[in-house]
Amino acid sequence: MEFVKEFATFLHKNGIIKFGDFTLASGKKSSYYVDLRLVPSYPHEFRKMVKYLENDIAQKIGLDEFDSIVSVPTGGLVIASALAMETVKPLIYVRSKPKDYGTSKSVEGLIHDGMKAIMIDDVATTGGSVVNAIKSLKEVNISITDAYVIVNRMEGADEALYEQGVKMHSILNILQITEALHGQNLVDQSILDKVKAQIGK
Repeated sequence: MEFVKEFATFLHKNGIIKFGDFTLASGKKSSYYVDLRLVPSYPHEFRKMVKYLENDIAQKIGLDEFDSIVSVPTGGLVIASALAMETVKPLIYVRSKPKDYGTSKSVEGLIHDGMKAIMIDDVATTGGSVVNAIKSLKEVNISITDAYVIVNRMEGADEALYEQGVKMHSILNILQITEALHGQNLVDQSILDKVKAQIGK
């Protein structure tokens, strides 16, 4: 749990997680905003995060249990690229919509029939983008049984992926982050209460 506390503090101190009133891309209101696209600008913390992710996958799934690493642009793709280099695994990515020129593919990378891949993304809210990607992968006969995110916003992604036969793992969730910050007096009780209310806890 030491990593969770350290990483939560890093996110907060560098404005990667902010608390207040925000409108998300979906139009939904949120009591916080987390933008992990800033993490690679801090190479030491970024590398630490990727190594932690690699170790977690090695322990829970096993690095020999899948052929490739797959992600969706753009947030997750930077993390997946770094992880692919660390694990020496091929990288595949799924476009949100197929190219309207060239080969018109929605899945990019070296694919073979019956390939097993692990999905990587940065943040999961409802899981919509990952579910769409999984459907595209199934169309080209790539099997996915596990997906990893850095931060789980705890707003339905686990259930949405479960319906696709995929187990979602996260390095941390929003409740762990807020509780770690609250425990260090970096956020007050009202912020913790708002986050709990948002996730229905």
